[in-house]
Amino acid sequence: MNDQIKALMGQTLDEKFAGTWSTMDMQDLTKFAEKFAQLIVAHATECVRDVLREENSDLTYPAATQVQNHIKQYFGVEY
Repeated sequence: MNDQIKALMGQTLDEKFAGTWSTMDMQDLTKFAEKFAQLIVAHATECVRDVLREENSDLTYPAATQVQNHIKQYFGVEY
């Protein structure tokens, strides 16, 4: 697991939970998973935008939007 994933896990815990892993029940774990997935998808779609902004990018705006929408739909996540 890389540092970005660890940071997103920490962000999810900080934003959504006062307790620790050991005090979470199944409902808390479900909420954690949903928020964590939202953050990952948000960052993945931001990566697509970053590629679009690169000077030498062959990616067009409509293609980038299509890729972003596909990522969101594939993972069933809205943010």
